[in-house]
Amino acid sequence: HSQFICLQNLICKIVERKFVVAKRNDANPVTLTCHTATDGAVTWKFHGEDIESDVELEDNVQLNGQNLSVSEVDTPMLGKYSCWRGKEMLSSTYLLLESEEEEELDNLSLSCWAKSFDCNFSCNWTHSERTPVRLGLGHDCERRKSCHWVSSDRFVDGRFQFELSHSLSPYAEESTKLELTAEAIINLSILRRTKRFYLRNIVQPDSPQIVNCQEGKDDLKVIIDAPSSWSTPHSFFSLEHEIEYVFKDDGKTGRSSSDLIPKGISKLRVRSRDSLVLSAWSQWTPWKNKKKHNYRPTVKCRRTSKQILSC
Repeated sequence: HSQFICLQNLICKIVERKFVVAKRNDANPVTLTCHTATDGAVTWKFHGEDIESDVELEDNVQLNGQNLSVSEVDTPMLGKYSCWRGKEMLSSTYLLLESEEEEELDNLSLSCWAKSFDCNFSCNWTHSERTPVRLGLGHDCERRKSCHWVSSDRFVDGRFQFELSHSLSPYAEESTKLELTAEAIINLSILRRTKRFYLRNIVQPDSPQIVNCQEGKDDLKVIIDAPSSWSTPHSFFSLEHEIEYVFKDDGKTGRSSSDLIPKGISKLRVRSRDSLVLSAWSQWTPWKNKKKHNYRPTVKCRRTSKQILSC
């Protein structure tokens, strides 16, 4: 746990400051920018030591004004670079390596889901190592042009859990995909995975609520309510339900896509999905036993009302 916190603090320091990502042994140099509002000569340091005194770096770095160009980047060149004027540090930049390990990328798993068409959705990031990660929502997160980054310290059952929000209107036709970028830094190498999807493709309602059953002449009518997390109004965001039931006599099962089911059942359960976009089905409700309530008729009642049963 302490190693994880230490690594997480390192990631936070890298993220808070700017970092540059290079490809291994690429002849095209990357530029490290010295962020200062004043002119004048600056010096660069690598891990606190003057670059001019680092023999291993002298063939790969070149000072261009106040900025530093680094070419043919490899593992020994990764880490913290800082620019100085005298004893004052003006800014610092981390040089990271873009991971090209297919095995590492294959180990990354990013899954997302939404309980409704409201502005929130959730994601899980699964990786073989417990390394801090962050998710960026927006287009071109790699270049940091339009991106909202979210970090997570919730690590449950081998997964980091994220809560994100979007600005899509739930009442308009969805024409633009959400673009999600996941980043993890492992040993000063950055792993990146991008996922694009329509919100409608990740919607999975919570389980509905079985209110009661009304006994008719030939069948039972199941009264079902949408889950409390589902978008409103329900007349616009309609759900379709599927009922699974078990016959009392022989234990066989049946299913119904309407709210009517046979009378002779012992138990039932229900699941729901969006009826327009045919979203993923919700989880089944727990099985409910059919229990008949006994109601005493009143003297004033001339009509026999439908019997109400608890499911």
